[in-house]
Amino acid sequence: MSLTRQNPARRHVALYDVSLRDGQHAVGHKLTAEQLFGYASRVDDVGLSVVEVGHGNGLAASSLLVGQAAVSDREMIRAVRRGLTRTRLGVFMLPGWGRVQDLDMAMGEGAENFRIASHCSESNLTFRYLEHVARSGHDAQGVLLMSHMASASELAESCRAMRESGASAVGIFDSSGHYLPDDVTERIGAIASSVDCPVIFHAHDNLGLSAANSLAAARAGAGVIDASCMGFGAGAGNARLELLTPLLEHAGFPTGADTYKLFEVASWVSDALVERTPYSDDIGIVSGLAGVFSGFRPHVIRAADRYGIDARDLFMELGRRRVVAGQEDQIELAAQDLRNRTETVDHG
Repeated sequence: MSLTRQNPARRHVALYDVSLRDGQHAVGHKLTAEQLFGYASRVDDVGLSVVEVGHGNGLAASSLLVGQAAVSDREMIRAVRRGLTRTRLGVFMLPGWGRVQDLDMAMGEGAENFRIASHCSESNLTFRYLEHVARSGHDAQGVLLMSHMASASELAESCRAMRESGASAVGIFDSSGHYLPDDVTERIGAIASSVDCPVIFHAHDNLGLSAANSLAAARAGAGVIDASCMGFGAGAGNARLELLTPLLEHAGFPTGADTYKLFEVASWVSDALVERTPYSDDIGIVSGLAGVFSGFRPHVIRAADRYGIDARDLFMELGRRRVVAGQEDQIELAAQDLRNRTETVDHG
């Protein structure tokens, strides 16, 4: 059911569902093939643009460093492929974890949409992979992580370069849930005025603003908005799909998604997938303020417990060090330094 108001709709916004990829962070990357298929088969007729699947950090990222997945990339893709007959299947890859052969494997198993991601200052790492996907006749998208660390003009320039490398859509992730709506408006507006393709926005809810920021992105020109069912995602979670959909419709941005069906899927997710519904607690809020990757949460909590320090202080320290995803080893070093500083002060 559509909940669009009677005023004329302005512009269609495509919904990109990251529940089965970003949501993996919320359960230690332990979603089973049965759970993946169960979600995909239930959400297939909702009217979403893409359902993305994979380890939380993308193709080939399963490891001791960032967490081992319950099943292989190939098994994940196959399970979701079986569940989707109407909705496109997407995968996500960070160069350095994934390689060309991982993209080829995903293509062979039926993936249709390929997100290639990099840190916001390293878009050049995406170019060869975007070109490879585009040459293969598949949908290539380029996205920039931790985008609050770059200016609007820098993001626009990087997105132009990814577009020139074959991306059919480009955009930014608020990986740490750091943005205010005005930040989003400025950055998405700059990108939208610089490229001739849909612009992507991906929010996290650390400061409780994922829905407001996603709406600001749509108003500034974004044509693809990421969300997850029940906010199932890293840290404080993503924008909630079942909330964002009617919000966008209410604001005059038709999505083509059936809100009532999404409510039903959300009810199933709360029973079958979510162990801890993501929400913005004190640690989530501090990590958002510090501008630190939401997926660091479990690593930071473990390190803080091990060294007897406050996890919130550790997040602030990581923010001062500008640590980004892929630098999980820095959490340990920062925790050691914090403990040593604390002991020095205590011993006067």
